[in-house]
Amino acid sequence: MATLHLMVGLPCSGKTTLARRLEVERSALRLTPDEWQIRLFGQDVLDPEHNARHDLIEALLWEVGARTLALGTNVILDFGFWAQVEREDFRARARRLGAASEVHYLEVPEAELLRRLEARNTAQAPGTFQIPAELVRAWLAIFQAPAPDELRRRE
Repeated sequence: MATLHLMVGLPCSGKTTLARRLEVERSALRLTPDEWQIRLFGQDVLDPEHNARHDLIEALLWEVGARTLALGTNVILDFGFWAQVEREDFRARARRLGAASEVHYLEVPEAELLRRLEARNTAQAPGTFQIPAELVRAWLAIFQAPAPDELRRRE
């Protein structure tokens, strides 16, 4: 049975690093919207169009992911999934396609997130956004960590 893997966490929590490992271990197609957005639009985090662009990219990647699951191949959505309702929506989509789903949550304390963010911003690593620390602090206030029951695999 194909499995949809949802990567959950804030920027610098290690989602993409884990997703890259899982794509090899689980023979999965990894879909990371940040990589696509940076290649298409550059470092646009502060651009007023950033969120609209990001939403369009995620929608397109889901279309690819849904078809891939339907074909019987595992898929990793490296979207962040900050809200519980969004996670449940994608798990229901997977179920309708006959796929299982798993949530991979990377819980990282605020101080460590900010330390990693500073290092990432300084390194200017390709494929990653340069994000102001004040944005991450604001996102911490709206992020909904998964409840323990969300972390169970669903068939």
